This record gives sequence, C-alpha cells and structure tokens, in this order.
Amino acid sequence: MFKLKNTMEEVVARNIDSILNVMNICKCEKCRMDIMAISLNDLPAKYVVTEAGELYTKVRELGQQFEVNVETAIIKAAIFVTKNPQH
Repeated sequence: MFKLKNTMEEVVARNIDSILNVMNICKCEKCRMDIMAISLNDLPAKYVVTEAGELYTKVRELGQQFEVNVETAIIKAAIFVTKNPQH
C-alpha cells in the first residue's frame, strides 16, 4: 500500500525546536503548532510516495539554501505568531 507523505513537515519539525530555543517567545503547544503551520504554508510542499522518492528528497535537503529557506520560514512564522498569539 502506498502512502502520500509531505517530507517538509518532518524537516520543519526537526528544525523548529533549535530555532525556538534561541528566541524569546512562547513555546506552548498551540504557538508551536501555529508556527509550524505558517512555516509549512510559506514553504513548497515536498510530497513523496516511494522510499526512493523520500531518499531523493533527503539528498536535496542537504543543500545550504534549502536549510536557509526552512530556517527563514520558521523565524518569520515565529515573529508573526508572537505578534498575534492565539492562546
């Protein structure tokens, strides 16, 4: 059985804590999820179906510009959520 997966969710989840830990903002679950959602809406989706597709996507993640784009999206989202908290 095939399963559709947006690997960008894993990338954002993997990077969010290290970024939020250096920012002086609320880190409650609601704010964290809002930051993830806004970040994912700002980044291109990376859907894969097969293991080969997942491996290809992981190789692309190694690029420096890719990491900068992810970190920038998370920081922008964190600033937005801090100015507009929903909790």
